[in-house]
Amino acid sequence: MKIKKAIFPVAGLGTRFLPATKAMPKEMLPVVDKPLIQYAVEEALSSGIEQLIFVTGGGKGALENHFDRSFQLEETLRQRKKLEVLREIECLVPESGTIIYTRQSEPLGLGHAIWCARDVVGDEPFAVLLADDLIQSETPVLHQMVKEFDRLRASTVAVIEVPREETSRYGILDADNPADMTFRIKGMVEKPPTEEAPSNLAVIGRYILTPRIFEILGEQGKGAGGEIQLTDAMSQLLTKQPIFGYRFEGTRFDCGDKAGFQMANLAFALEHPEIKDTLSSYIKEKLC
Repeated sequence: MKIKKAIFPVAGLGTRFLPATKAMPKEMLPVVDKPLIQYAVEEALSSGIEQLIFVTGGGKGALENHFDRSFQLEETLRQRKKLEVLREIECLVPESGTIIYTRQSEPLGLGHAIWCARDVVGDEPFAVLLADDLIQSETPVLHQMVKEFDRLRASTVAVIEVPREETSRYGILDADNPADMTFRIKGMVEKPPTEEAPSNLAVIGRYILTPRIFEILGEQGKGAGGEIQLTDAMSQLLTKQPIFGYRFEGTRFDCGDKAGFQMANLAFALEHPEIKDTLSSYIKEKLC
């Protein structure tokens, strides 16, 4: 079955970026000239996704407006002959029915957010993209993963290696043949202390999951932080179905972290045709 639907959990408050996120969704923070969520949406659409499911919370109106028409702005750009910018704005709006919004009424964790989209997804495999994980790559990471799913027909998660001292920040894997680009997962543990981590292989925010996960998430079992953890549900899924880890081609930036967010801005700005030369000269000047 083709992967046609993708869930975007966007209900978080973005407290790490206060006061910037007091009145603006964290997913709308810009990397160069596009908000984080737009990068994730573009990745999904270029990977064959046909339906975008946003799991939102309060205060996300700016995000919804970003992917809607703005007739006054469009007319102003048209009158001022700024047609290239107008085309960019118009391309932000997917066809009617492409985006569906559902609410997460309580902040009960990533697993709960995904469970909130169960009725929209139905009985078919689906993708999950976390906008905080911005990945710079020639081929969209989700596209790489869809190809692996087509070959394996099993749940697949994107994986990176992290320093041992950072394992307590991630879902960590125990795996067969972990040096391979694609490998079978034996076990998963959410945010283990360094001394208890089975490896330094961490799951980041790209998933392809089978609908069986909804049954497990529906049991509402709480884990680390008193939240319904996706990693815990996937650990249970492992007893019923195989799950594979995938070492993707690309560079991941943790934009849920202030330093990672600034590194992403720098990396993407150095590839932007309008500003890369000016920025390069500035960096050289500061480093001398």
